[in-house]
Amino acid sequence: ISTTLLSCTSHFSPLNPSRYCVMLLICLCGVAGNGAILFILHRNSITLYIFDLAFADFLFLLLMVPSTLLYLLENMSCSSIMPLTYLRILFLLSLLPYNLGLFLLTAVSIYRCTSVVSPLCYQRLCSQRLLEVVNVLLWALCIGFIVTVTSLCLCQEHEHCQGAHISMDAFNLLLFAPAMVISSTVLLIKIKSDPQQQQPKRLDIVILFTVLFFLLFALPLSLCNFLQQLGYNTVSSQVVFLLTCITSSIKPFIYFLVGSWRKDCFTESCRSHFSRKSLRKALHSVFGEQEGNTAPSNDATMDTAF
Repeated sequence: ISTTLLSCTSHFSPLNPSRYCVMLLICLCGVAGNGAILFILHRNSITLYIFDLAFADFLFLLLMVPSTLLYLLENMSCSSIMPLTYLRILFLLSLLPYNLGLFLLTAVSIYRCTSVVSPLCYQRLCSQRLLEVVNVLLWALCIGFIVTVTSLCLCQEHEHCQGAHISMDAFNLLLFAPAMVISSTVLLIKIKSDPQQQQPKRLDIVILFTVLFFLLFALPLSLCNFLQQLGYNTVSSQVVFLLTCITSSIKPFIYFLVGSWRKDCFTESCRSHFSRKSLRKALHSVFGEQEGNTAPSNDATMDTAF
């Protein structure tokens, strides 16, 4: 078995049983939350990327649940249950929703930044068809990456597998991650410096919080794997995977909290309103928010796309 495949499966090496319980609870909450998003937020031109992002998180957490359960059983029984081949395939499969989430979140950040910084350019260039084409291209790019890495790691020699992992992680760290950081920073600066906008829109807050959590908790997975392929062991890969599960699980709660938030949130009436508000209404208040200052009123549906 190649060194690269062993380093891949080290992501799933034993944890303390209490950590398995915490990770399992987080994954189950995330599966329920993202499943609710998929059930409520029907896929259309407005919520195209948000729906696919929830699907990517749902799939990633769904892959983590059985593995966590099996590891918990291994800890309790003090015997090996999962074969190494299963761990190998599981890790490679988990890269598909992880990379897809990174690609989609980068696209959301760029489109939203474009719509705020240059509304006219956004109106002319970012049509519904373009959004759908970019979405298809991101899916194709992600699937192409995973098929290539999987075929090289399961069928070829160590050097090819290692090179595929390094190329994929370098692509994520040097292209998509900087694009996400730059577009989100520009969006934040534009929101803070705009004298006409007294309060940032809910959609902007959701994007900024989602990007922040991804950069702090999920991006280290690519960085950790990249350094491992080069022979450097830094942060525990188990902790990195746990943080990635937190990132995939927290997005629905961000949507709900931001969508339910009101200015008078320290009053009793606000607290009762906050508790009564459903996830459907919270999603509508975030993704159905009218943005009259971003685009002309006759293009309201495209104006709320990002």
